[in-house]
Amino acid sequence: MKSALERIYLFDTTLRDGQQTPGIDFSVEDKIAIATLLDDFGVDYVEGGYPGANPTDTEFFKKRRTNRAHFVAFGMTKRAGVSASNDPGLNALLQANSDAICLVAKSWDYHVKVALGCSNEENLVAIRESVQAVVKSGREAMIDCEHFFDGYKANPEYALACATTAYEAGARWVVLCDTNGGTQPPEIRDIVSSVIAAGVPGSHLGIHAHNDTGQAVANSLAAVEAGVRQIQGTLNGIGERCGNANLITLIPTLALKETYSTRFETGIDAEKLQELTQLSHAFDELLNRSPDHQMPYVGASAFATKAGIHASALLKDPRTYEHVTPESVGNLRKVMVSDQGGKANFINALKRRGITLSKDDPKLDKLIAIVKEREATGYAYEGADASFAILAQRTLSSVPDFFRVESFRVMVERRFDANGNLKTVSEAVVRVSIEGESTMSVAEGHGPVNALDLALRKDLGKYQSEIEDLELVDYKVRILNGGTEAITRVLIESVDGTGARWWTVGVSDNIIDASFQALMDSVVYKLLKNRNHQGLVAAE
Repeated sequence: MKSALERIYLFDTTLRDGQQTPGIDFSVEDKIAIATLLDDFGVDYVEGGYPGANPTDTEFFKKRRTNRAHFVAFGMTKRAGVSASNDPGLNALLQANSDAICLVAKSWDYHVKVALGCSNEENLVAIRESVQAVVKSGREAMIDCEHFFDGYKANPEYALACATTAYEAGARWVVLCDTNGGTQPPEIRDIVSSVIAAGVPGSHLGIHAHNDTGQAVANSLAAVEAGVRQIQGTLNGIGERCGNANLITLIPTLALKETYSTRFETGIDAEKLQELTQLSHAFDELLNRSPDHQMPYVGASAFATKAGIHASALLKDPRTYEHVTPESVGNLRKVMVSDQGGKANFINALKRRGITLSKDDPKLDKLIAIVKEREATGYAYEGADASFAILAQRTLSSVPDFFRVESFRVMVERRFDANGNLKTVSEAVVRVSIEGESTMSVAEGHGPVNALDLALRKDLGKYQSEIEDLELVDYKVRILNGGTEAITRVLIESVDGTGARWWTVGVSDNIIDASFQALMDSVVYKLLKNRNHQGLVAAE
């Protein structure tokens, strides 16, 4: 009789450790959007950040941001010489709106002496009493043993004492951190085995690997093989320096590779796994950067084959040059010599967005041609499902002519106000026709796009009440090529009173025109959504 699969728990630290990536600075709205993506996908833990350390994290923790996943607050153990009840940092964590608290603790005696300036025993007391305080508060307690592997190599007895102290105090998870990212897979296996032998069971051990030697994924898997049952990582491997273990690579490896899939399960079923590529690309769009085409499993080139002997063999049997099926992770096979293959992939892409269409429908060829033409000019629909839904609906059937923009004008003026202060004012005029009746709206905004948004939505006649709860929460600009004639892509995120969020896209050599395209799509999608509660309008 086949034994039950062992559970591997997925811990995402994108919003905390991932935020240390150079050039990345999440807003509260960004954090809400990312937490929702992770929660919907099915990870077990979402680490939200360090409440009290900065205004963004403090604001983010005011409300619960996950429904299924455990929401985790991060912070430090109490200071030496201060009781747990009197430590302000620890008490701020205990007051945070979270399901679990992850405490970072020094486990390298060198760091205890240099960074903390206390004795080894005082550090152990801090670990013990901090964990006990979290357990007493009714939250799940975790300890990130910082620099554990380097600490073990320098002083194995003390590193093990830190881990066992946390476990004996009641920590649900003792996480072993390769903070500098230099440990090698064989070392990971040996050291994890030593921790288990010292009395901390693998069912209570986690791994937190950094990618400084390009082996964070390999080290995480080595830890699992040695007995660890929680993996910490980030979306697309972001993180300080060279990044963290990439959950987008680890999850399908655990789920699809027989070495692991016959022993473990992650809680991500086959249906959810098919959303992996969409999750990865949507996250990159939110970061306003191009996806890595060569990322394992989800990259645009992950299942791409040029014409030739490889493509010929691939057409006969995809297993000849594919280690997994692209559909299993929501990606597409790209073989340049196969029109039929391309059409099948496109049908699958439509199906994932709630649109069902026969491969013999001539409208499909038309839609494919339009999308290819638009993508060649800079459009990207992976992170703008709302614009894609409108395009597909408009091509495959029809979209109601809710309103028609006859013209718009934007003026930016720098002037002195009545108090003699210099200020820049943006004013927009939008002329809209609804059922043949023309209206003109004027609005001032903080910038030209804000002014256009306010003017567009100021008077939509009979549709005005339907868009009252529509709000634009994010605006991203990407320059697609250089020079004075650069093409600009604009992505806009919108939200309404139901909590639904969607992205729209516009492309032009004029940033205002690209922005207005995305603005119009946002309004049209909201009106379509009101007539179809699933949000994606299926083709007739």
